[in-house]
Amino acid sequence: MSFHGWPEEALDFYEDLEANNSKAYWTAHKAIYEASVLGPMTELMDELAPDFGEGKIFRPYRDVRFSRDKSPYKTAIGAVVGDGYIQLSAKGLAAGNGMYSMVPEQLERYRQAVDRDGSGTELAAVISAVERHEIAVHGHEVLKTAPRGYPADHRRIGLLRYKGVVAWQEWPVEPWLATPDAKRRIVGFLVATRPLADWLTTHVGAG
Repeated sequence: MSFHGWPEEALDFYEDLEANNSKAYWTAHKAIYEASVLGPMTELMDELAPDFGEGKIFRPYRDVRFSRDKSPYKTAIGAVVGDGYIQLSAKGLAAGNGMYSMVPEQLERYRQAVDRDGSGTELAAVISAVERHEIAVHGHEVLKTAPRGYPADHRRIGLLRYKGVVAWQEWPVEPWLATPDAKRRIVGFLVATRPLADWLTTHVGAG
């Protein structure tokens, strides 16, 4: 089957789950989750795979071992495809790309690349190009001061203070969410943010 968007039942499912996050609710409505939430996401992953890589849909169960919140189920479905992330909840659709956090070795490579004029200037240009598509690019765990070994007046001090770099876009609930147009918007986001992912792959790499 081809992707036709998420029906209203998918949004209703998550809205009700937020109000009643229980095994009883999940069991009674599991068929709706599988048909109206998981099914369309699976179809979308299949259609995106040829251009963006194999997708992976995250399990709906929360890891509550170390959390005070013992709610057993996630109130959104999330998936990764290539370097990108896709999420659907009662609030609508969202997509992300980049590196949410970096291990110490990655962070050191990132800062060295930002410091160099060539690669650092390139990253600034890439981010500006992404933002022209009305996609926000922000840092995760931003330091309050310059990282050790770098001057506080560095021309790219803002980027140096990042411990992660993420492009993120959200779309509120609109009628198009129940149509193939939802895929068009996701594809547009992934294409627009691919240069950021490519820069991170080249200059930061895997952990």
